[in-house]
Amino acid sequence: MTIEQTTATATRPLGQTAIRITPIGLGAWQFSEGQGFHGFIWNRVSESERDAIVRAALAGGINWFDTAELYGNGRSERGLSLALQRAGCKNGDVVIATKWNPLLRRAPSIRGTIDARLTNLFPFDIDLHQVHNAGSFSSPEDEMNAMADLLDAGQIRSVGVSNFNVEQMRRADVQLRVRGYALSANQVKYSLLDRKIESSGVLDLAKELGATIIAYSPLEMGLLSGKFHDNPDLLKSRPIGRRLSLRRKLEESAPLIAALREIASAHDATPSQVALNWLISYHGTTVVAIPGATKVRHAEESAAAMNFTLSPTELEWIEVLSRPFL
Repeated sequence: MTIEQTTATATRPLGQTAIRITPIGLGAWQFSEGQGFHGFIWNRVSESERDAIVRAALAGGINWFDTAELYGNGRSERGLSLALQRAGCKNGDVVIATKWNPLLRRAPSIRGTIDARLTNLFPFDIDLHQVHNAGSFSSPEDEMNAMADLLDAGQIRSVGVSNFNVEQMRRADVQLRVRGYALSANQVKYSLLDRKIESSGVLDLAKELGATIIAYSPLEMGLLSGKFHDNPDLLKSRPIGRRLSLRRKLEESAPLIAALREIASAHDATPSQVALNWLISYHGTTVVAIPGATKVRHAEESAAAMNFTLSPTELEWIEVLSRPFL
C-alpha cells in the first residue's frame, strides 16, 4: 500500500469547500445527557464536565465539532452550543457539523427539521449537514435534492452523508453535482481495528470524489489506548453496549497495541495518540477523526495527537499490523 503521508498539524479543506478543519475534531455523541439509545453506549457527562471538555478541545487547537439530531434528540446540539458560548466562541470561530435523523422519515423532513437544527445550535451556523445513515424511506437522490435546497437557501454551507456504502455515496454525489454542488464528506466507522472502508471501496471513492472521510470511533471505544489490555476488569465499568464489542477484539489486537506503545515512547506520546495520528496522516488529507471525550484529559490527549509526525517506517509498521482488520 502506498503511503500518502501528510503533516498532522496543518488544517485541511472539508471536501472541496473553502471550510478549513483541523485533522482532529471533537465528536459530541457523549453530550446526549444519557438519553435515548446513546445512553446505552455512553456514560452521562455532567454539564460542568461537558463545558470543560469543550474548553480543553479548543485550547488544544481543535476547531470543529460534530453532533447530531439523534444524539439525545437534540440535547447534544443544545449542549454543544451552550458550551461553546460559555467558552467565549462566536459564530464563525468554529466549524459545526450536525446530522439529520432519517429513521422512519422521508427526504422532505430534511427541510422540515432544519429550523430545529438551527435553533438548537444558535448562534452557530451549520457548516456541514449530513444524512446520518441510509435508513430513510427516500432515495439518496431525493435526500440530496433536499439538502441542495438548504444550500440554495443559505441555511447550511456543505453536505455530507454518514454510513453510506459506495453505491449510495456515488449516487449522492452525482445528484448534488446536478444541482451544482458536490458531496463534502462521508462519516464512517474507521480505526486501526476496523479498516473495512478500505476493502469496501469507500475510501477509494472518497479520494476520487475529493470528499473527506470523517472517522468516528477512531479509538475503538478506548481499546486502542491499551488500558483494557492492562486491566480487562475495566470492561465491567463500561456500558454493556460498549463492553461486548470491546471484549471481542481484546486478544486479537494485542500485537498492534504492543507496537503502538513502542512507537508512542519514541514520540513522548500515548498509544491512543499514535493510533489517531496514523489515521489522519497515512491517507494524506482525506481522513479526519472525531474522537469523543467523557473527561477533560480525553480531549487534551486527542488534540495533542496533532502535535507530532510519524515516520514512514512507523506508519508502515502500523499498517502491516492492522491488516487483519481490513
